[in-house]
Amino acid sequence: MSKVSHADYIKQETVTGTVPMLSKERQYSFWDLFLTTSGFSIATWCYTQGAYVAQYLSFKQMLINIFCFNIIWILIECLPVFFAVRYGIDLWIWLRSVLGKKGVAIFATVISLANFGWYAVDSQLFASSMINLFGGFGITLNPTIWKPVLGVLCVILGTLIALGGPEVIKWTNRFLVTALLIVGAVVVIICFTSVPLPDMLKVQPDTSLYDTGLGRFMLSAEGNVAFAFSWSTQALVMPRLAKSEKSGYWATSLAYGIVAPFFVAAGGVMAIAMFVKAGYYESDPTVMLSTLAGPGFALLSLLMVAFANIGTQGTGSYVNCMIVKSGLPKLSYKLLVIIAMFYVSALTIWGWVMDNFGSFISMAAQIQGPIIGMTVVDYLIVKKRKISLKSLYNIDGHNAYDFTGGFNLVGLGCLVIAFVSNILFVYNPLTAEIKSPIFLAVTGSGYTAICGGLLYWIASLTPLKKYMLRDRDEIEIV
Repeated sequence: MSKVSHADYIKQETVTGTVPMLSKERQYSFWDLFLTTSGFSIATWCYTQGAYVAQYLSFKQMLINIFCFNIIWILIECLPVFFAVRYGIDLWIWLRSVLGKKGVAIFATVISLANFGWYAVDSQLFASSMINLFGGFGITLNPTIWKPVLGVLCVILGTLIALGGPEVIKWTNRFLVTALLIVGAVVVIICFTSVPLPDMLKVQPDTSLYDTGLGRFMLSAEGNVAFAFSWSTQALVMPRLAKSEKSGYWATSLAYGIVAPFFVAAGGVMAIAMFVKAGYYESDPTVMLSTLAGPGFALLSLLMVAFANIGTQGTGSYVNCMIVKSGLPKLSYKLLVIIAMFYVSALTIWGWVMDNFGSFISMAAQIQGPIIGMTVVDYLIVKKRKISLKSLYNIDGHNAYDFTGGFNLVGLGCLVIAFVSNILFVYNPLTAEIKSPIFLAVTGSGYTAICGGLLYWIASLTPLKKYMLRDRDEIEIV
């Protein structure tokens, strides 16, 4: 291999996440990472989430529920961003030391397959909003034909952005997020000028979700905690491009903890305003804006829906393909992006994820929760912020993270126990059945994170510690 081709290969692999990023190769300032991550987090599903919460809570409860649960959990789950920047690696590379290398290969693939369900929702919402938009201007599109066509178009356009890599994503989001933040502010203003605040405060929540106020509040919180967790396995990929640990943490935390919840809250405000004005709840921003402010403002939703959803498709495809590549590094990044395009297109046409949105995000969070808990505990307490890069990449025969046939039985055991015990004894996300008062304190998703982290910490206090810390003799001081 020539020097030129070798350099090109290394550059390509650092972009796709399979080798550590060197400090001089970091491309993203605080604003670059903040805008890119914000562009990733802003999509029409924010309005779907907001409309869901708005139905079951009062106006004030809705705002408290959305912001508090998102901010608290995001600040916690983003703590490992520090290692992502310090070592120039993403979460899934670190997780080789928690789940084992083969364990990461399996879970990275499984979770990415689940994560891509979000982008099917994204593309379907794009399609339905475009159909409603055209309808507002007198152009009727047959949903049976055009919904899958427009949905797949959204996926294809997002794929083109993903193929461009971090640099294209960065410049796309510099324009995208600036415009969308302005749009979000305008949306809130439209809501409050179309419907008086006192009228929105008078709206009584739907009591059909649960028979007590606390139950409804915590079931809504489950949705918001699951929403916060949905970023976790993706949030710690982009920060390795940041130039400093501080900027990496705060750019990521503010994007997922403030910007995304702001758009969820905007969706909730619009849904309540829609209920006051039209008598029913709605989650499609195109319909809501047309009803609240007239067809002319549907052009605003065109900007909001088209750019947000396409941009999210691009960043999401990039991030999740890197997750898979962390577990299966020999696969081509471009090949993974193309496969993802066909996979998300198929999910879009199928429509199951959109029809079961609440169960989908909650079930996905049950797997991500234990990983969040174990990652934070492993980083802060067990490994004390130090790891062996040589064993992460099997350099010169270093294999501390091979564990038992490539699986860390302790980490996998903690994950399985947290997942199963939640479904059996705390909360079943498929039926929305609350099985324990524990749920009313921490939610089901929160329980899985706390349980996974606690079990992992307890294991480190037993003779299993030697098994978990097989790398201590070769730690590099960073």
